[in-house]
Amino acid sequence: MSLHTEIIEQPDRIDSLLMSQKKNVENIAAEIRKRDIQYVFLAARGTSDNAGRYANYLLGALNGLPLALATPSLFTYYKQPPKLKNALVIGISQSGQSPDIVSVLEEGRKQNCLTLSITNDSRSPLTKASDFLLDIQAGKEKAVAATKTYTTELMSIAMLSTALSGDKKRWAELGGVSGWMRTVLKHDSAISQSAERYRYMDQTVVLGRGFNYSTAFEWALKLKELAYVKAEPYSSADFQHGPIAMLESGFPVLGVAPKGKVFNSMYEMLKRLRKELFAELVVISNDKKALALASLPLTIPTDVPEWLSPLICILPAQMFAYRLTQAKGYNTERPRSIRKVTETR
Repeated sequence: MSLHTEIIEQPDRIDSLLMSQKKNVENIAAEIRKRDIQYVFLAARGTSDNAGRYANYLLGALNGLPLALATPSLFTYYKQPPKLKNALVIGISQSGQSPDIVSVLEEGRKQNCLTLSITNDSRSPLTKASDFLLDIQAGKEKAVAATKTYTTELMSIAMLSTALSGDKKRWAELGGVSGWMRTVLKHDSAISQSAERYRYMDQTVVLGRGFNYSTAFEWALKLKELAYVKAEPYSSADFQHGPIAMLESGFPVLGVAPKGKVFNSMYEMLKRLRKELFAELVVISNDKKALALASLPLTIPTDVPEWLSPLICILPAQMFAYRLTQAKGYNTERPRSIRKVTETR
């Protein structure tokens, strides 16, 4: 099994997760509704932290739940955990092995909070520290760079949000995710041919906003760990407050701009970058005018709803990072200096 294989198998993993975990998710949601949950306190690292960024927008926008991202060092080194009264404490970790993430859930239990682990290992320390488990069931992920574990984490969060809302329409939309993924994966060969153009790219900016703020961070992370590109993620709004000054003509900018409530803001930014600052654009979108701005347009299906677009947009981003790594002659399976399981404290 290779990184490419794991990218390609994501639709099947999403189908399996939806089928096998729906009842479990509904039971978890029922317990959450019984409690006086006022907010979500979420701990994660790395790729899982980017899944947490998605949860921040999704649970806030569609469930009215504020979300705070934990600072694990307060629990480990400083031994000064915050008060977590009426919180749902969630830990997201592919391996479930990181002691600092586990410590957050353990403290949540001490403070009589409801705790939930989202992980790919049902026997992990994180699982043991939680009241409920949402098993992402991604299967063995051998490549160091996380792909299918990321999308199954996103799907798990989307399922939890939907179960909390009880919206049947949203359950139907979740059923369309794997099909949209399969459509995007058909562009693999075209992306492979286009990646050669960026072989000598050593720095870039990745822009996203709203639900796809998470996608910008995850795309940047994949470029860093696989292709060793200095990739900096920004909200398109934050990017205007200073960082835009570093752009010169021909500077590569990657943008995630699917249709939705933040599209016009993203489009205006991309148009300025292309027309006024002469940036080199790579754009993921399902809007023709945004794609027309790009030197490399990466298309997703037109009917993808905004709240699910991070699950779809990340696939062309993963394929771009994978093919760019190949074009640069680097090892796609074993990036330098990092390990599959990182245990931070």
